Amino acid sequence: MSPVIRPMRPEDVVAAEQVSDEGFYELDSRSRRASGPPPARRSERHRAVWMERTRHLVEHDPGGCWVAEDDSGIVGIATSFRRETLWCLATYAVLPRRQGQGIGKPLLAAAMEHGRSCTRSMLSASSDARAVRIYRQAGFDLHPQMYLAGTVDRSALPVLEKVRDGSGGDVELMDSLDRAARGAGHGVDHELMTRSWRLMVSDTSTGAGYAYLDERGRLGLLAASNRRTATRLLWAVLAEGPEEAAVPHVTAANQWVLDVGFAARLELHQEGYLGLRGMKPPAPYVHHGALL
Repeated sequence: MSPVIRPMRPEDVVAAEQVSDEGFYELDSRSRRASGPPPARRSERHRAVWMERTRHLVEHDPGGCWVAEDDSGIVGIATSFRRETLWCLATYAVLPRRQGQGIGKPLLAAAMEHGRSCTRSMLSASSDARAVRIYRQAGFDLHPQMYLAGTVDRSALPVLEKVRDGSGGDVELMDSLDRAARGAGHGVDHELMTRSWRLMVSDTSTGAGYAYLDERGRLGLLAASNRRTATRLLWAVLAEGPEEAAVPHVTAANQWVLDVGFAARLELHQEGYLGLRGMKPPAPYVHHGALL
């Protein structure tokens, strides 16, 4: 029986997480660098955050969330969302044993239909050759991503001022920064992020910005009106985060991130792509892998 492509329902989220976890674990195992950490399944905390985010997307964007299902159960998933004039692909995965069987393309097509009226599109891709080929064929420009990782040199941390804990009262400010960087606010996604993560804000006469620390205490998302403010916020994230830091999803348009990372004695690596249609890489900005 060929899989049926149908809308994702709230009761599908647990099975969808298992498909995603299995798919990305297999990819990590297949593409692991000798110098990199061993692949690992999601922690229980990470699983809970993934499922909360997916339920949020199913609630707010039911037309953008789809599954492929056959007699064995759910074998593929795609979740996406629209925010103002921007469409984003959040998650896209097919069970490893079912890849190469024509399941992925109709799933992506169903999700992309949700963004047909949008003028801009974003996605954050792994280095998986099959998925990247599909994205390029769908019209996305592919911008290589870098990431920084390692032990933070605490002696390099500057004296930090003009950074405070944020709250839901900062959403209007944050949406304005989002619009300047990527053409659309995060809107209801800020409600999700402020619930799940720690928010840090800098708002002065010379610039404004915000950064989220994710469930692991690492950078989840950062947007600012200028590089000086963005740099201040990234230092604050490194100061508040764990000894072993990671700064993901860095594009060539955000060289200021490299300056901070090198000063903190982190190592630079390359992984994946930022896919864009109708827009340039946002800056100063560090996107999130799913909420973009």
